[in-house]
Amino acid sequence: MRLLLLRHAKSDWGDADLADIDRPLNARGKAAAVTMARYLRDQKLQPSMILCSTSQRTRETLARLLPHLPQEVHIELISDLYWKSEEGYGATIRKHGHRAQTLMVIGHNPATEDTALDLVGTSAPETLADIEEKYPTAALAVIDFDISDWSELGSGTGHLERFVKPRDL
Repeated sequence: MRLLLLRHAKSDWGDADLADIDRPLNARGKAAAVTMARYLRDQKLQPSMILCSTSQRTRETLARLLPHLPQEVHIELISDLYWKSEEGYGATIRKHGHRAQTLMVIGHNPATEDTALDLVGTSAPETLADIEEKYPTAALAVIDFDISDWSELGSGTGHLERFVKPRDL
């Protein structure tokens, strides 16, 4: 099974009156989300299920991915991906991922980075070091697992196949 961990694209901090959950993407974030959508399409990294935070910026990131997905995908908006973004996403993945062969989670830091670092057992050292240095907005970790259901997910059981940032594309 494959996990695609995508941090939301860059958000707009221009309106100080907006609650954090309501911040939209800025122009750079909108462009980066489309760049990552095209990368996912071109690399055939097609999720069969997407778990997405309920924040405005994650939903806008998701909206920019959808036109580039060639197949129907099951989507769940999950408030815990926002409200528990200081924790890792392992429990949410185990609970909601079911048997999706390729599961995407669109979330926030530090939980996205912490989840990747918790789940990876093997990787190219420089790829793991790249995540440890910084997990920027719209970055994607692709982690493979030898499991048959997401309820079996455990710390250190994944292989970090790649880590991609929009600025590298």
